[in-house]
Amino acid sequence: MNFDLSPEQEALRDAVARICSRFDDEYWLKKDTEGGFPHELHQALAEAGWLGICIPEEYGGSGLGITEAALMMQTISESGAGMSGASAVHMNIFGLSPVVIFANDEQKRRMLPPLVAGKEKACFAVTEPDAGLNTTRLKTQALREGDYYIVSGSKVFISTAQVAEKMLILARTTPLDQVKKPTDGLSLFYTNLDRRFVEARVIDKHGRKAVDTNQLFIDGLKVPVEDRIGEEGKGFHYILHGMNPERILIASEAIGLGKAALKRAAQYANERIVFDRPIGKNQSIQHPLAERWMELEAANLMMYKAADRFDRELSCGAEANAAKYLGAEAGYQACLTAVMTHGGYGYAKEYHVERYLRESLIPRIAPISPQLIMCFIAEKVLGLPKSY
Repeated sequence: MNFDLSPEQEALRDAVARICSRFDDEYWLKKDTEGGFPHELHQALAEAGWLGICIPEEYGGSGLGITEAALMMQTISESGAGMSGASAVHMNIFGLSPVVIFANDEQKRRMLPPLVAGKEKACFAVTEPDAGLNTTRLKTQALREGDYYIVSGSKVFISTAQVAEKMLILARTTPLDQVKKPTDGLSLFYTNLDRRFVEARVIDKHGRKAVDTNQLFIDGLKVPVEDRIGEEGKGFHYILHGMNPERILIASEAIGLGKAALKRAAQYANERIVFDRPIGKNQSIQHPLAERWMELEAANLMMYKAADRFDRELSCGAEANAAKYLGAEAGYQACLTAVMTHGGYGYAKEYHVERYLRESLIPRIAPISPQLIMCFIAEKVLGLPKSY
């Protein structure tokens, strides 16, 4: 059992870090203040071929695993880009997994290369205002009319919809009262985000201003049948294949953010002089930072265990969920401790750690709450009765 990165993985991390070094703290502070998608980072990663890290080589990608993707996403976040940088490319990694697995060859050749090249961006349109995490209760409808589906409904908390040309959307093609199981009758489409029929309304939020979050209002969007992924009515089963990778990647990003915060806090503790001594000499400063390092390292091990199992096509639901929980909590605690280490300066934007703290809430909340993860572990691992 070897816990070290391979030479190839080390080279990957170094290459991504070099790209990220072009975008310093002031770049991300400006994005946090003014907003605006980080097109420059997105394009730099596209030009270097990293946007297709998990997409097969025959469709323009690198054909690597979720382990390498997690390493890449952690490196982006740890650079100081945080969730603002990670979220700019996150969809490319996990979101297209159902397309890679279930689309036919014609669809893959049409849909995947533009994403890899950075010529198109996509958003993931599943969550709805009334359904939340109860995906089987989606109300967005896709009604078949000849060679098209007519899609109408609303979606919420959809990232990058302001800049996306495409969307991966889940909609109900058979009414809920006409299916044997609630998970049936939902279909998956990868199609144009045609703004004549889709209004993307920005949700103003606490952090990550660089990457927009939206509510979508869809009214009569025509979706060609050839944009449907797989069989009609099987869409719910297809998106499940993207859920474990997403949890793994979110964990890696949260851990990267925590590492960035911890590094900045340790540096400040060494440099800040109070009562004629660096505050880092005080155990009340040292011990919380030491705890945060241990928590981040432990979460990182679980994250890589989950990624390894996914890449070897082993069951990894428990590990992926645990990694998301542990990574998010460790990242948040590291960011909170970094702010407290800085004292009053931690509340000032110029020291950056307050931005890290705001962004650290994202992986705690999304894509699944910590409470539901604990319910999942209790039921699926410990054999306790379902509680919801």
